[in-house]
Amino acid sequence: MRRRISLAAGGLAIAAALAVTAPAAAASPDRARGARDAQGAQGTPRTQDVEYFTGPDGHPRHTTIPASPALPRPLLPSAKGDGDVTPVVTNGPVGSKLDVVFIGDGYTAGQQGDFHAAVRAKWAKMSAVEPYASYTNLFNVWAVDAVSRDSGVTNDPAKGVTKDTALRSYFFCDDIERLLCVDTARVESYAAKAPAADLVVVLSNSTKYGGAGYNDVVSQVGYDGVATASSDHPKSDQVAVHETGHSLGKLADEYQYDEYGTYTGAEPREVNISTLDAGQQAEKRQKWYRWLGRTSPDGGTVGSYEGGGYYPKGLYRPTENSIMRTLGHEFNLPGREAMIAGFYRHASVLSSDTGTYGTVSRRRHVTVRLAAPTVTVRWYVDGLEAVSARGRTDVVPRSLGVPADGRPHTLKARAVDRTDAVLDPELRGRLKGELVWKVTR
Repeated sequence: MRRRISLAAGGLAIAAALAVTAPAAAASPDRARGARDAQGAQGTPRTQDVEYFTGPDGHPRHTTIPASPALPRPLLPSAKGDGDVTPVVTNGPVGSKLDVVFIGDGYTAGQQGDFHAAVRAKWAKMSAVEPYASYTNLFNVWAVDAVSRDSGVTNDPAKGVTKDTALRSYFFCDDIERLLCVDTARVESYAAKAPAADLVVVLSNSTKYGGAGYNDVVSQVGYDGVATASSDHPKSDQVAVHETGHSLGKLADEYQYDEYGTYTGAEPREVNISTLDAGQQAEKRQKWYRWLGRTSPDGGTVGSYEGGGYYPKGLYRPTENSIMRTLGHEFNLPGREAMIAGFYRHASVLSSDTGTYGTVSRRRHVTVRLAAPTVTVRWYVDGLEAVSARGRTDVVPRSLGVPADGRPHTLKARAVDRTDAVLDPELRGRLKGELVWKVTR
């Protein structure tokens, strides 16, 4: 069912853009991270850093492109249905879930159904990747219709083909065939129409492999970064998953540029690259030392593999070939842990639609939603646990012993995520939550 939503966009900001581990003076023929043109007179960047993907199973690369000009005012609807918002997946109230916003480009008014089908297909693939697969209950997914005059994408199927589209998608960005760029100011205008935007993915109407990751976008809506992907290429979802490794997991890239040489800087803040090898990590109890020796889902054993953060020497990564190094692979164990931490920066271990303003009748069913199968829940009446209700997601206060005596009573649900994908005790201490209701007659 489609419905028009006019809520103002709020949303929590997603994690800060991936930090540069290279010294500011470092240069690369690829103009990888750190390259910036001078700032404009008002402090507006003249360039944007983008990550692109040469093939479905290749290492990503980086370049800089001219920044999209700011819009003088929000875009007005260009056609009937333009800007309509459709809930694709609803798992709970905005604010308690991580809200993913898909925006289509190169879809005409009559093709919005195709866009919605592409959203469902892409989200099915993205959410099949761990740890998304274990935490599908943490996400709401929205589709924002952007009605284009033409169908398709500029420079597809060949250079020189021009399409008039809402977000101005085009291949051969920076003369790189697979780099799929968009007007990020227009993306912002459409993303603002969703109830919240923690992640933003642009699906451009094409079967051609391509995509991009904008890692330094400044958003008033509240997201950091935009991922673009071809709507109908079977492996373009990996582009979006890799980019969320940066935005949600705050993970560094684990690939390298041979021309970068040896890293000599300080210890990087990202959890998946380090100047310390496995022995030093174990001795100093730093970085991914808790995972050392364990079999990782991306293949092999967690250890220290030299090369990462764009440097072939001087930096180590946890495994040989995770998705942060090559598309088509899984997150490694330290990466999964970081992604779970990112999920919980925006979503709650426990949520509920029951009880406006935290008030419920003693005869009413109270239902909660758990973030994952690894979450356990307990119920308390006036501070005492109702042991018989342990693990239940639906209770009635009266059946838990709340009396009809006219006195104030409270019902509380407490939940803890006991996933074995998290070893960091500080993070484990944050994987909990509670909800409290005042019980009326």
